[in-house]
Amino acid sequence: MSPFTLSIIRIVIAVYVGLCLILLFTQSRQVYVPDRVVEFTPASLDMTYTDISMTTEDGQTITGWFVPAPQGEPADTVLFCHGNGGNIGNNIEPVHAFHKLGCNVLVFDYRGYGRSSGKPSEKGTYTDAYTAWNYLTKQQGVPPEKIIIFGQSLGGPIAAWLTQKVSPKMLVIESTFTSAPDMAAKMFPLLPARFLCRYKYDTRSYLKSIKCPVLIAHSTQDEMIPFSHGKRLFEAANNPKRFIQMTGNHNNTGIDIDTAYQKIFSEMMRAIPASSKTESAAN
Repeated sequence: MSPFTLSIIRIVIAVYVGLCLILLFTQSRQVYVPDRVVEFTPASLDMTYTDISMTTEDGQTITGWFVPAPQGEPADTVLFCHGNGGNIGNNIEPVHAFHKLGCNVLVFDYRGYGRSSGKPSEKGTYTDAYTAWNYLTKQQGVPPEKIIIFGQSLGGPIAAWLTQKVSPKMLVIESTFTSAPDMAAKMFPLLPARFLCRYKYDTRSYLKSIKCPVLIAHSTQDEMIPFSHGKRLFEAANNPKRFIQMTGNHNNTGIDIDTAYQKIFSEMMRAIPASSKTESAAN
C-alpha cells in the first residue's frame, strides 16, 4: 500500500472519529432546543389562564399555565408535555384545541425552557412531568381518573414514562419516536449513533407496561420522525388502544388541525364503546 493511500486512510479515519466525538459531546443540542422567551400566552387566543409555579424534588422551579375548560364545567384535565423545541408559548394552538374539546389544560415548561430554572436532562424532564402530576393530584385535588396525559414528539416518551408510574384516565402520544437510539440511528446512519447515544427516551418500552387506554397519532408525511415509529408504538401498546393516521409534516399536523383526531379523542375521553379498542382510524 502506497504512502499516499495510507495518508488518505488516516485522514478518513480521523474525520470519522472526529464526527463520532462531535456527535457524542454535542447531542444534547439535538435533543433539547429550548427558547427562554415566551412570546405567546393563552390570552393570545382569548383563553383565560393562571400562571403556575411548581418546585421539583431536586429544587428546580417549573413554570406553566392552567387553562380552565370553557364555562367552568366539570371536565377532564390534559397534562400537556410539549416537544423539544421552543416553550409553552409555541404550543398555544394544541392547548386551544383541547380547550375547545371541553378540557382543562395544564401545560408546563421543562427545566431550561421558558421561565423554568435549570438545564434540561432526561432525568430532569421526567422529574418535571411528575411534579406537574403531583401539582394536579395533590395540590389541586384532581382525581387521577380525570387526567389525560398528552405528549407530543419528545413529550411522548416523557408522557409515557409518567403514565407507567401513575394511573391516569388515558395516554395520548402524538408524532413520537420509538426511542432516542432509534432516532439517532435514523439521523446519522453512517455513524455508530445508536451506540453513542446517551439518551434512552424509550417510548416503546414504557408503553408495554401501560394499562390505561392509549391513543397514538402519527403522520404519513412526517419528515422528522418516520411514520413507522408511530406504527411500532401502536403495536407495542396494550389494549384498549386507537391509532390516528394523520397527514402533514411534523410541525404542521396534530390535534389542533386534524378533525378525525379530535373526534376520536372525544370518543375515547367519553368512554365510547369497547368494540373500537383495537381499531385503526385514518383520515
